[in-house]
Amino acid sequence: MSNLRVPTMAEMMMNGETPDILFWVGCSGSFDDRAKKITKAVVKILNHCGVKFAVLGAEESCTGDPAKRAGNEFTFQMQAMMNIQVLNGYEVKKIVTACPHCFNTLKNEYPELGGTYEVIHHTQLIQNLINEGKLTVEGGVFKGKKITFHDPCYLGRGNDVYEAPRELIQKLDAELVEMKRCKTNGLCCGAGGAQMFKEAEKGNKEVNVERTEDALEVKPNIIATGCPFCNTMMTDGVKHFEKEQEIQVLDVAELIANAVDL
Repeated sequence: MSNLRVPTMAEMMMNGETPDILFWVGCSGSFDDRAKKITKAVVKILNHCGVKFAVLGAEESCTGDPAKRAGNEFTFQMQAMMNIQVLNGYEVKKIVTACPHCFNTLKNEYPELGGTYEVIHHTQLIQNLINEGKLTVEGGVFKGKKITFHDPCYLGRGNDVYEAPRELIQKLDAELVEMKRCKTNGLCCGAGGAQMFKEAEKGNKEVNVERTEDALEVKPNIIATGCPFCNTMMTDGVKHFEKEQEIQVLDVAELIANAVDL
């Protein structure tokens, strides 16, 4: 992936440059092998459109979302204050992230701790790039495919972002099929609220299995997601039903990057 240009804030500052946008990669996008592919797809799109962006690199730390959701407010505030110090030091104004958990925390919970930024989800950024004529999507590779979109909790119900990912999917010449539980009535994949990092509690079914059943009902070729946690849970659900050969789980950014042949 040597053709990917990913400058850090520190490098840009040393060259006397200021990026238009900070790409907040997040823990999952940095360390999880599957989520790294989503990160690369976002970078390819940013590079392709000539967006002047930077990442924090080693200076980026977890936003504190899992700690806060698990009830450890002290750890959350420690992590948040550390990040805010770095972000404010670089005078960051605008942030894009591919993780709705980071998106929600940076957008809604950092301001009261002194970190106020314009925060957008990667699907919103990609939609803006298309609207501005910087990105043209030919949906050839997905023509005739059935795609269903699973709404991430912190993107949809948490922040009312429903249309951006769907508009991008509709640019692909694919058929967007909705699950019976979608948009404001969507069902969690089972990873939110720090559940991703703990053992399941007693019950007769995993949440991600229940959600995958919703998806299988509409017989899609692709389950699209806008969150690395959702991606993991839906992928596990597809494996549970042994449907890996028939159904792909892809982030919206990956769909767009594939359609543009990046």
